[in-house]
Amino acid sequence: MSGRVQSDIETAVAERTTTRLARPRRFKVLLHNDDFTTMEFVVLVLQTIFRHGEARANQIMLHVHEAGVGIAGVYAKEIAETKVAEVQRVAEMAEYPLLCTMEPDGDPDDEAGEGQP
Repeated sequence: MSGRVQSDIETAVAERTTTRLARPRRFKVLLHNDDFTTMEFVVLVLQTIFRHGEARANQIMLHVHEAGVGIAGVYAKEIAETKVAEVQRVAEMAEYPLLCTMEPDGDPDDEAGEGQP
């Protein structure tokens, strides 16, 4: 192999290894309080769709009840969209008006996905 080709390959490899990918944007999945959806149903949603344990699900549910809105989790965009759709589907099946939305997370380095601190 000629010296120039070897040098070009080494330069290309060096450039490729120093390129860093940006962390994907994360989105908060929010549950909103209403006067009709039972607390038990919200806990069930948090346990089944968001995979929170019973204690954590109750903690988030109480936060939603008291503050009017709470974070069910923080996920990549596609996962957050799926979670919102799942909540809407099960709430509709149970005939509850539970509102679930998503919004961009302000902290791109937050990897907790666990809701409130």
